[in-house]
Amino acid sequence: MSTVKHNFMHRDRMAMRIVLCIVGTILCGVAVGFFKYAAFGVDPFTSLVSGLDKISPIEYGMLYIVINAVLLLVSLIFDRHMIGLGTIANLFLVGYLAQYSQQFLTSIFPTQAPIARIVCLLLGIVGLCFSAGLYMPANMGVSTYDAIAIIMEKKWHIGKFKYNRIATDFVCVIAGTILYVISGEPLSAVTAIVGIGTIITAFFMGPLVDFFANKFTRKYLLKG
Repeated sequence: MSTVKHNFMHRDRMAMRIVLCIVGTILCGVAVGFFKYAAFGVDPFTSLVSGLDKISPIEYGMLYIVINAVLLLVSLIFDRHMIGLGTIANLFLVGYLAQYSQQFLTSIFPTQAPIARIVCLLLGIVGLCFSAGLYMPANMGVSTYDAIAIIMEKKWHIGKFKYNRIATDFVCVIAGTILYVISGEPLSAVTAIVGIGTIITAFFMGPLVDFFANKFTRKYLLKG
């Protein structure tokens, strides 16, 4: 009887992990769309994709898939154990969800009033942190971008994860900025991808993700 009960609990827990992974990934894509609409700066990886989007004829959603597919290839070569449902969901969902969310917000607030942008920035920050707080404890695979810093530490033995992540973030921000300027956008417009939103995510995302993961997801949804 105890074995049967254990099996049911195991299946329920796995089902919850899958739900958290999918819901967290969807929320992440929507949150990135809010960031992009707010135009106060986005997270480092999104700044790179946004910069490439300015010079590429490929729509944002497909471009996101292409870039992540390249990073996925690196993971497959060096450490495929980090690949899971979360990796695949992130690969195919986040880019298009971000694109359509931004388009939806633009259709509702076409003038991009300052108050609307500020509200969207705040919702984007909370949404991004909450989404990570959902899918990370589910332990169903990391995003292809997160995997790079882990591979650098575990496989290439180049520094610790937190320092590698700072380095990859820095490269993304610099590359995104250069691409944005090369596309013909004025230098003042760079704040759309590198601004206060970028700074806030850099300094506060970690603690906020940890708060949501420990105080909500692990405590109420993955208990037992």
